[in-house]
Amino acid sequence: MIEHALATMPLSPGVYRMLDAEGQALYVGKARSLRRRVYAYTQIARLPERLRRMVHETRQLEIVTTASEAEALLLEANLIKRLRPRYNIVLRDDKSYPWLVLGEEHPYPQIGKHRGERKKGASYWGPFASAWAVNQTLTALQRVFLLRSCRDSVFSSRDRPCLLYQIRRCSAPCVGRISQEGYAELVREAKEFLSGGTPSIQKRLAREMEEAAEALEFERAAAIRDRIRGLTHVQGRDRINMEGVGNADVVALHQLAGQSCVQVFFFRGGRNNGNRAFFPSHAKADMPPEEVLSAFLAQLYDDLPPPPLVLVNHELPEAALIAEALTLKAGRKVEVHRPQRGDKRAALEHAETNAREALERKLAEGTAQTRLLEGVAQLFDLPGTPERIEVYDNSHIQGANPYGVMVVGGPAGFMKQAYRKFSIRGEGRKPGDPAPQADGISTPRGGPASAPRGGPTSAPRGGPISAPRGGPISAPRGGDDFAMMREVFERRFGRALKEDPERESGTWPDLVLIDGGAGQLSAAREVLAELGVDDIPLVAVAKGPDRDAGREWFHRTGLPPIQLPPRDPVLYYLQRLRDEAHRFAITTHRAGRSKALTKSELDDIPGVGSAIKRRLLNHFGSARGVRNAGLEDLGNCPGIGPGMARRIHEHFHPGNAG
Repeated sequence: MIEHALATMPLSPGVYRMLDAEGQALYVGKARSLRRRVYAYTQIARLPERLRRMVHETRQLEIVTTASEAEALLLEANLIKRLRPRYNIVLRDDKSYPWLVLGEEHPYPQIGKHRGERKKGASYWGPFASAWAVNQTLTALQRVFLLRSCRDSVFSSRDRPCLLYQIRRCSAPCVGRISQEGYAELVREAKEFLSGGTPSIQKRLAREMEEAAEALEFERAAAIRDRIRGLTHVQGRDRINMEGVGNADVVALHQLAGQSCVQVFFFRGGRNNGNRAFFPSHAKADMPPEEVLSAFLAQLYDDLPPPPLVLVNHELPEAALIAEALTLKAGRKVEVHRPQRGDKRAALEHAETNAREALERKLAEGTAQTRLLEGVAQLFDLPGTPERIEVYDNSHIQGANPYGVMVVGGPAGFMKQAYRKFSIRGEGRKPGDPAPQADGISTPRGGPASAPRGGPTSAPRGGPISAPRGGPISAPRGGDDFAMMREVFERRFGRALKEDPERESGTWPDLVLIDGGAGQLSAAREVLAELGVDDIPLVAVAKGPDRDAGREWFHRTGLPPIQLPPRDPVLYYLQRLRDEAHRFAITTHRAGRSKALTKSELDDIPGVGSAIKRRLLNHFGSARGVRNAGLEDLGNCPGIGPGMARRIHEHFHPGNAG
C-alpha cells in the first residue's frame, strides 16, 4: 500500500498519517520531502522492530502538504495531540493554563484569574503553571497594589468597604476611598510589576514613604511601608534567579527505567510563574532524550504562546527547525538554547533535579500501585493483575435528577479521560427485549465532593436480593437503585458489544466494582447474562454496620460475603476507588440539579433565545405569566412580532387559535 501511494506522492514538505484497518492513527510524521521520507518505510530490513510492526499494521496513508517544514512541524504537533497515535511520543496534558487578567473597560479595572479564550478589552499575563501559582501572584498584587478583585455587580452595589479593605488588600474604590486617578496609578504600577519593573517600583515607594514621614503623614507612610514589605516578600519567594531574562521557559528532561519526565518552569517578567511536570508517553523504552524533548516542545506550544527564549538541557538536532516553527507561531523571534554556564545553567540544573525527583516519585507510586493491584487479583481470584477496574455508582434525591457514573482505575491511577456519566432515562424494557445501546454518554467535569451511598448494614441473611423484573422499567420513583443500575449496565455494555465485540480496544474491564449490596450485584449480573457477557468479575461493595469505613462487605456471585482487616492496604485502595465514584456521582448529580433549577419552560419553545426570553420575562414577570397570556397580549410585548407571538401561544395552547 505504501509503495502504491509513493507513485503519486509529492516531493514537497508536509505531514503524513499512517492509519490501521479501522482508520485509527498509528503514526503522524512530518517531512521536508514527503516522498523521500515515506519511501524509507518500504525498506523493511533497515527498520527497527517497532517501525516494522507499525508498517505491518498500516492499511491507509494520508498526507497534507505544507509551505515549509516549519509549518509541517506545527501541524504534526497539532495532529499528535488531537489523535494520540500509538507509535508517536504523545504529551498527555488535558489541563488548561491559568492566566492573570486585568479588565480595562471599567473605570476601576478588576484583577482576577482566567482560563480559556482571551477576549478584547483586557490585558493578560501568564501562563502560570498551576492555580496555586496564579493565586500567589494575585495575593501579592492585592497586597502591594491594592487592586480590587470583586465582580462588577458586587462593586456597583456596595455602600461600605469590604473585609479586603480592612486587611489592607484593596483600596476600596467602590466607596470612593481612592480617586479614579489614584487607582489608575496603582494599575499602571501593577502592569509595570508584571512586566518586570520591580526595582523601579520599590525605589519609588521608598521615596514616597520618606516624603510622607517628613510631612508627618505617618498613617500613609505606614501603608506604603506595608506595600514595600509585600513587594520584598514576593521577591524573596522565588528560588530561581535569572538576571536579565524577562520571559523564558526552562525545560529539562530526565529519563529512568524507560520513562521520561519533563519539568517546565515558566518565567514571565523575570519572575517564576511556577513549574509543572509532564510525563510524555512513548512506545519505545530506550527512546533518545533528544527525540523525546523535540516532540515535547512542538506539542507543548501547540496551544501555548511560546516565549522569546526556551532553555533546554539537551542538544537538539532540530533546534533550528523548532525555533523557526515557534517563531512562525509566535509572530516574533523565538530562540531555543542550551546554556553552558551562569544563571541560566543553574536554573536548568534546578529544573533537572525537579524532573528526576518527580519521575522517581512516579515510579515509586507505580510500584506501590502494582502491589495493590496484585493484592486485588489475589483477593477476588482474578486470572491476572487487573489493568482496568471500573466502579459504578448512582446518585439522586428521592428519584429526582438521577445519574449513574463510571470511574476507571488502573496501574497509572485514576483514568479520568475514561470516566462516564449516564443521565438515567428510566426507559421501559421488558425481559427478553434487546438491551438499549449506550448513547448520550459524556465526559466528566468534576469537582471535589463525596456522597454517602447505600448498601446493607450487615452481611445478608438468606438468598441474594434480586433486582425487580417482570415488566418494563419506568422512571425510577423514590430512588430505584436496582432499575438505575440495570439501565447503566445495559447502556455501557450494550454499546461495548456494538463497538468492540472482539475486545481489542482495551476498554473492557478486568474487574467491575458496584457500590451497593447483593441487590445491585444481582441486577448487574442479570444484565450481563442477558447480553451474553459472563466472564467479567463482578464485586459489590456494601458498607458495614453503622456505615463505618473499614467494615465493608464484598459480595460476589455464588460466594459468601467477605470482610478485610481494618488496616489492610488493599482495603484502603478499594475504598479509594469507591470514594472516587461517590465524588463523581454527587458532583454529576449536583450539576444536573443546578441545571434543572435554572431551566425554564420557555427554553423548549423553538426559536426563543435568551434575548426573547428576557423580553418576555421582563414584560410578564414569570414563565407562568407567559403561559397564561393571550395571543394579543403576547403581540403587545416589546420586541415580539406577530409570528413569534403566535408560535409562543401555540406552544402552550396547541390547536387553540384564540
